[in-house]
Amino acid sequence: MFKVFIDGREGTTGLRIFERLSQRAEIELIALSEEERKDPARRKWALNACDAAILCLPDAAAREAAAMVENPQTVVLDASTAHRTAPGWAYGLPELGDAALAAILASRRIAVPGCHASGFIALVAPLVEERLLAADAPLACTSLTGYSGGGKKMIADYAEKGAAYDPPRAYGLAQAHKHLPEMQKMTGLAEPPVFLPVVGNFYSGMLVSVPLHRSMLRGGAGIEDVRAVYRARYTGPVVSYREAVSEGGFLSAGRLSGRDGMWIACEGGGDRFTLLAAYDNLGKGASGAAVQLLNLKMGVDPTLGLKL
Repeated sequence: MFKVFIDGREGTTGLRIFERLSQRAEIELIALSEEERKDPARRKWALNACDAAILCLPDAAAREAAAMVENPQTVVLDASTAHRTAPGWAYGLPELGDAALAAILASRRIAVPGCHASGFIALVAPLVEERLLAADAPLACTSLTGYSGGGKKMIADYAEKGAAYDPPRAYGLAQAHKHLPEMQKMTGLAEPPVFLPVVGNFYSGMLVSVPLHRSMLRGGAGIEDVRAVYRARYTGPVVSYREAVSEGGFLSAGRLSGRDGMWIACEGGGDRFTLLAAYDNLGKGASGAAVQLLNLKMGVDPTLGLKL
């Protein structure tokens, strides 16, 4: 029996992870009562008694929890921002390639990628790696997300305000969004993109887009060269390339709501096109990614328990 402790199970990400794992007979979930969760000694016991601890906590609390782990056999999967660019932590996006997967399999400290960052990195990193896109390319990124990405506080806010929040709202306008450091580091870019996150009045779903002009690509490359890179890289089962993801010229940010996969595409024509990643901010953008990483550390099918 593989023992798992979800530290922060009561949060939005933790609850969905719990739902995915509670159905699995080979996993024993360590649970603490409300009173025990507030007892540092009991929390430390749980963090060291498990085979894998999944941290679904604010950054400061995640750093505190990681520091409590003294059992050298315990795997720590951190879903917060705290360790995504920290030395000694593997970045949990195995689709980046063999080196990324090897680092995840070899490490006992793994950072679950940020929701916005997952799509941007999946779109841009292969193009930089294949030298279609220069590391100093000036990129922009827009990311549409459901309000569950803001956690319980934002969910309650949207429940209260209702139709008043129907028009989508842009945020992060100071260009200091917490996902920017990993977006830059994991793509190898010299500078982070100009990033515009937008939250809409829908519970979950995510659509990340990066506009490109052919002149931004190297060596005379064009849209078909970009598609060829994605076609070879993203063969599934979790992240898969699609020739097109739009329908009738439209693409909903809720296309994969409730699911744990990601669709990658490049649409457009001529000299102008858009890189597209569609997924669920709570799926491949958070909880689904954590479950996939747990499966890898357990040595089982990475898709076990996922809804694809």
